Amino acid sequence: MPMNTEELLQILACPRCLGSLEALTRDGQSAGLACRTCQVVYPVRDEIPVMLVEEAIPRAEWDKGERF
Repeated sequence: MPMNTEELLQILACPRCLGSLEALTRDGQSAGLACRTCQVVYPVRDEIPVMLVEEAIPRAEWDKGERF
């Protein structure tokens, strides 16, 4: 059984600062996990969070729609 977003948020942390993450949704689906401290978003691709520092998208770019 796959984990839901809330369960993931309890065990995942930002790989850069180890801070907590916030789920971002688009069309009712999980689209990214945001770190407020680092101001980056880790994208969710094919329902899998990509938790790599080099794949993080700056939050300002994410908010403009520049996601991939």
